[in-house]
Amino acid sequence: MGDRFHLPAAAAALLPVALCVLTLLPHSLLGRLAEEDRAGGSAPLQRVKRGWVWNQFFVLEEYTGLEPLYIGKLHSDMDKGDGSIKYILTGDGAGTTFTIDDSTGDIHAIQRLDREVKSQYVLRAQARNRLTDSPLEPESQFIVKIQDINDNEPKFLDGPYQATVPEMSKIGTSVIQLTATDADDPTYGNSARVVYSILEGQPYFSVDAKTGVVRVSLADMDRETRENYTVLIQAKDMGGQLGGLAGTTTVNITLSDVNDNPPMFDQRLYQMSVPESVPVGSVVGRIWAKDRDVGVNAEMKYSIIDGDGRDTFDIITDPTNLFGIITVKKPLNFEGKPSYTLKVEGANTHVDPGFRHRGPFKDVTIVHVSVEDVDEPPYFDLPSYYIELPEDAEIGTLVKTVSARDPDAANNTVRYSIERSSDLGKYFYIEITSGSLMTVRSLDREEVGWHNITVLAMEMNNPTQIASASVAVRVLDVNDNPPSLTHYLEAYVCENAKAGQLIQTVTAVDPDEPMGGQHFYYSLAPEAANNPNFTLRDNQDNTAWILTRRGGWSQQDQTVFYLPLFISDGEQPVQTSTSTLTIRVCSCNQEGNVMSCNAEAYSLPASLSRGALIAILACIFVLLVMILLMLSLRTHRKKPYLCDEEENVHENIVRYDDEGGGEEDTEAFDIAAMWNPREAHHPLAKLRQDMLPEIESLSRYVPQACVVGGGGDSSVHGYVLAKLLEADVDPCAPPYDSLQTYAYEGEGSVAESLSSLQSGTSNTDHEYDYLNDWGPRFKKLAEMYGVLETNIPPTW
Repeated sequence: MGDRFHLPAAAAALLPVALCVLTLLPHSLLGRLAEEDRAGGSAPLQRVKRGWVWNQFFVLEEYTGLEPLYIGKLHSDMDKGDGSIKYILTGDGAGTTFTIDDSTGDIHAIQRLDREVKSQYVLRAQARNRLTDSPLEPESQFIVKIQDINDNEPKFLDGPYQATVPEMSKIGTSVIQLTATDADDPTYGNSARVVYSILEGQPYFSVDAKTGVVRVSLADMDRETRENYTVLIQAKDMGGQLGGLAGTTTVNITLSDVNDNPPMFDQRLYQMSVPESVPVGSVVGRIWAKDRDVGVNAEMKYSIIDGDGRDTFDIITDPTNLFGIITVKKPLNFEGKPSYTLKVEGANTHVDPGFRHRGPFKDVTIVHVSVEDVDEPPYFDLPSYYIELPEDAEIGTLVKTVSARDPDAANNTVRYSIERSSDLGKYFYIEITSGSLMTVRSLDREEVGWHNITVLAMEMNNPTQIASASVAVRVLDVNDNPPSLTHYLEAYVCENAKAGQLIQTVTAVDPDEPMGGQHFYYSLAPEAANNPNFTLRDNQDNTAWILTRRGGWSQQDQTVFYLPLFISDGEQPVQTSTSTLTIRVCSCNQEGNVMSCNAEAYSLPASLSRGALIAILACIFVLLVMILLMLSLRTHRKKPYLCDEEENVHENIVRYDDEGGGEEDTEAFDIAAMWNPREAHHPLAKLRQDMLPEIESLSRYVPQACVVGGGGDSSVHGYVLAKLLEADVDPCAPPYDSLQTYAYEGEGSVAESLSSLQSGTSNTDHEYDYLNDWGPRFKKLAEMYGVLETNIPPTW
């Protein structure tokens, strides 16, 4: 496919027009023309460099036929018609949207084409040898363009729409602009030319046919009459001509409020009532000047512009700025004034200047307030009382007469009392009918300087109505306390002090508080006026000095001096007191610091220091401790190995002539040792292993003749007698019953110890009633001692 057609200039100019005409022809006609051409009805043309027949094809969209849509034909100048050439098609939609007959080069569309989806396809074609599949010519490209038809209606992509326009707007006021979109080709015909019109919403609104701007077409539309409007707008293509496609949308238009309506009270006269006992700030009632407008255009401000209650009542606007709330400004009194009249004005806070001609935007109403009578508590002539009373006032002194009355028209009788929690000391009493406050106890300013009492007034006929008033009583000072020394009731004088030396500065205190301040006067008591040792100097500043009159002080002569001081104050009546100052004689160093005030220290030898004395006392204490410790150890060593703890008694009793070790003694000695004393020291004899006897066996001291002589019983008898005799004559031997010593008894038995070794300490008869408490194990023992419980009933 190397050479292509070279047409004359005129033919080249007409070729596009011819192609367009061919494109618009019915496809059946094109098919017949192609067939006639193939039949050879025309003579061959002279070709110069034969190439592709077309490099651009046109086809209408939305083909709805049953057969594939014929697009065109491709032909190579090397095609001899013998079927040796194969045509191949590649590119956009090749094989899926477009197919080619590989023998004839006919191109068909096998799917429905939509220009709004894809407006053109770029394809490539090539002629190849059918046998060798080798390309006969280079690949060539051509375009298939989809021509538009009016198959899409205009659409409002953002609908439905919401719009707002102020009420009372003028004709032509713009509301909203609408735009419809048409997917058809705007460059081809009138398929995308849109014209707007209104289907619903006349005569209130209109729409511009070209721009789609919705405007007000009716003047003075009132929101209070109608607030919402629905407008139906249509957009039609083809310039609005017959056959064009159309789309619609809805516009919801709301009239916004303007302040074009004045407020108006729904009542010309309001009747209200309020009890006289309500506190200041209480709400009496509310009023409302209704406004047909809404929002800020309906907000109100209320004020009292006239009436006899302007000073007694107030009016405020509630948080919604719609209602007026009337409140109490001053306390009410039914007996003083039972009713009030108020003239109240309500006005808009936001007035539109464009609608002032519709005003005035305010209204006036009358409010009549009636005060209701309430049984009120008594009323004191003063809310509080202040009284000054000297502390020396006599009992029964009249302090103050308080007065309270019933403010009601009934004027009930009032009774007075004192709230006891305010006068815990019960210093005062109030006369129940007259209100006279009197003292019933002596007052003491130094104890309680102020008395804050509460006086109660109660109605006689209604005890629940109680009023109170505070009475502050200040107790005035009277000079009734003598002065006294503060802290320094003891002083010292050094042995080396000289005459005229200051040893102490004394100061007095007085619980009284005179108006001009304290003034104290000091002197020695009359009995000490000629004291040879000390003198007193009054400094005239409420202090005094104690001075020495001589020197040569010594603890050996006198260690303590007592100096009586006379003190008086400067108020009337004059109060005096006498205080005794104790002065000790002490030894001091060169700087005047006290070293010792004890006279005993001077009786010690001069060579014996205080440290040496302490060492001697410590040694004596150590020796005493050592002696006590030795005595304690010795006493403990001689103590017999008998314990008073609870001892355990076993059921099986082995009878010895001495006391055994009890249940825990498992190493008892062999009784055979008593039959033959020589066997007691036999190395094979069984020995006690828990404890050795404290006293060694005395068998070595007994003559053997006494042991071996006679028969068996006599030997034992003689042996025992010999040992008893030896024990009796030995003053240091303990009174053991046997030569074998067991210094340990068993534990855990409720019977405790059964030993009789310590029974000799008491000469009284033993009581054996406790055997009944030891349980069944000792039942037999209890029977032997005759203390077994019987079932004989008591005789009382």
